[in-house]
Amino acid sequence: METAFIKTPLGVAKIAGDDNGISVISILEEGEITIEVPAVLKEAISQLHDYFQGNRNDFDFKMNPSGTEFQQRVWQELLNIPFGKTLSYLDLSKKLGDVKAIRAVASANGKNPLWIVVPCHRVIGTDGSLTGYAGGLWRKKWLLDHESPSGQQSLF
Repeated sequence: METAFIKTPLGVAKIAGDDNGISVISILEEGEITIEVPAVLKEAISQLHDYFQGNRNDFDFKMNPSGTEFQQRVWQELLNIPFGKTLSYLDLSKKLGDVKAIRAVASANGKNPLWIVVPCHRVIGTDGSLTGYAGGLWRKKWLLDHESPSGQQSLF
C-alpha cells in the first residue's frame, strides 16, 4: 500500500492505494506533504487538484474502498448524487429500498473512506440542514459552496 499527503484548501489529504485502486482519501488538520508521489497515486492526486481548482466535477480513477456489502451499496449510491446537488439521508435510504434503514445509512455514510470522491458531503438533513460530517461541518459547507452553481452565494 502506497501513501501520499497533499495540501488542499481544507487541510492535508492522505491518499492511500495500490494497483487495485485507491482505498483511502482522508483529511487531516496537518501533516508533512509528500515530495515524491508514488506512481500508483498520481492520477488520483491529479484529479483531486483539478477538483479543488474548479476544473473537475467527477472522478474516474480506480477505486478500491474496503467495507461491508451494505456500506459498499451506500457508497455506490452516493456516487449517483450529481455534482452541485444534495440528497437527504431519508431520500438516500429510500433509494436503497428501506426507509427504516436511515440510521444504518447515516452510519455507512460516516464511514466512507474516500473523502470528496465518494460525495458523502452531499447528504444533508431532511430539513435541508447541514448534519454530521466526519471532517467537520465547516468543511462540508466549504465543499457544498465549492460545488454550488456560480451565481449562488451560499447553500447554507
